Amino acid sequence: LIVEPIQGAGGVVVPPEGYFAEVGRVCREHGVELVADEVITGFGRTGNVWGFETVGPEAPVSISAAKQLTSAYVPLSATIVNAETMDVLRDESRKTGGVFAHGLTYSGHPLGAAVANTVLDIYERDDLYSVGRGPVGQAFAARLDDIAAHPLVGEVRKLPHGLLAAVELVADLAGRTPVPLGTPQSGKLGKLAQLACYERGLVVRATQDAVCLCPPLVVSVDQIHELFDKLHLALDDALAAAADQGLLQAD
Repeated sequence: LIVEPIQGAGGVVVPPEGYFAEVGRVCREHGVELVADEVITGFGRTGNVWGFETVGPEAPVSISAAKQLTSAYVPLSATIVNAETMDVLRDESRKTGGVFAHGLTYSGHPLGAAVANTVLDIYERDDLYSVGRGPVGQAFAARLDDIAAHPLVGEVRKLPHGLLAAVELVADLAGRTPVPLGTPQSGKLGKLAQLACYERGLVVRATQDAVCLCPPLVVSVDQIHELFDKLHLALDDALAAAADQGLLQAD
């Protein structure tokens, strides 16, 4: 079973407490191995090295990682397996003459490996794994609580710590219920907000009507405040534009 600890591209969907404990129990009961897709949630994004440590407690047998390994400056990905899995891969490879039989054409590319080693050193040197638990993460969480009061916001999805969140926009200003997926209105508020953010000098990604926030781990507290100041103004702009286009339900 391949899972993201927090669904990223789907709009930062945070699992309820106890969800992965139950997933782990079901997997063990049926002999299914759990694989964590940590391409978004790994390397400190959630305030821990791995996202599964944040949503826990189940440990996967395998982890996939990618862009954080090189800070996305050059392509590189990795599959990380536990000792038991590695023993199987090694033992089976010995049967084919000793050459590791599970590599790929570009495995261990020297450019990617050199960049990754440097980036991993910087993670350790600057303690970037814990940024989401320190003053930067605390500022991020506090400003998310503030932005939740904006009239265009129906829900803020976030973790107890870390730098990953989504701000769900709603047309129903009274009930604050989300726009149903697949309807003609779906995604229009998100697009308005994304364009308004660009106009304010803030780069965000809208997934349908959710504005996703994923600032770099090297961000400062002042930059977090700048991010949310611009976001608030952009949401004001989007609210006005949505009213002009007749997208809102006042009651």
